[in-house]
Amino acid sequence: MSELRFDGRVAVVTGAARGLGRAYALLLAERGAKVVINDIGSSLQGEGEDAGPAQQVVDEIRAAGGEAIACTESVATEAGGQAIIQCALDTWGRIDIVVHNAGNVRRGSLKDMSYDDFSAVLDVHLRGGYHVVRSAFGPMAEAGYGRIVLTSSVSGIYGNHNVVNYAMSKTGMIGLCNVTALEGEADGIRCNIIVPAAVTRMAEGLDTSQYPPMEPELVAPMVGWLAHEACSVTGELYAAIAGRMARMYIAETPGVYQPAWTVEQVGEQIDAIRETGEPWVFPVVPTGQIDHIRRSFGLAAANK
Repeated sequence: MSELRFDGRVAVVTGAARGLGRAYALLLAERGAKVVINDIGSSLQGEGEDAGPAQQVVDEIRAAGGEAIACTESVATEAGGQAIIQCALDTWGRIDIVVHNAGNVRRGSLKDMSYDDFSAVLDVHLRGGYHVVRSAFGPMAEAGYGRIVLTSSVSGIYGNHNVVNYAMSKTGMIGLCNVTALEGEADGIRCNIIVPAAVTRMAEGLDTSQYPPMEPELVAPMVGWLAHEACSVTGELYAAIAGRMARMYIAETPGVYQPAWTVEQVGEQIDAIRETGEPWVFPVVPTGQIDHIRRSFGLAAANK
């Protein structure tokens, strides 16, 4: 396969000053994209601001012969999300790619977490995703092209202790992705999710001494492909961890049909209801929801 390049494309990468976001931005720029480096330069908890880290990435890209500009607006507000996308439009006249990677962490158990800590994380991860996607979607639809990559996490897919705010945000990203993929299909907009694992600032406090190589650069190629015009999928989730790339998906058991149920019958049939052999998998696009309903209704029709 010939090299997949981004010449002429304009990308926004949120949370691009460090870790995964920096790796994504550098890869896109190396392959020809013009990149908005968005990062407020805060602490891991989302506190404080520093324009320096974003500018350092811009300087690195320019030194290598690429084009980039820093934007320190926050994804956490509607106005910030609009300003980030407008930065791309004002600078280069278009927006082709959005990679929403910005994040923060505020830990606490379900019984102890403060509302402020809960809201602060949702504002950046989940609402932040909506703010940038909503702002980019119109210009992308007008242009008839767009690639959007959102970020989930195994903490959202499978859960984890002391991160209910983070986990809810990352699971919620699936809903945003699905709707964006469905509504964007007619206008050439594809939206997918990366579920990355890398040793970055978010691994602070963890013993990573026995981990295999897990640099952000091992994740970036999947994001690069999802952001490229060659990307052939939409509404899907892809994991990248320690060199392993995999598709993640939601499936249903075939289930059990009866024309009527009692609570006791559910209990008697629960093993059969939970049986995972021959699962049903419905792609989001073009008609996943309809296919789920149609196939379920088909069981009722077949058992009349």
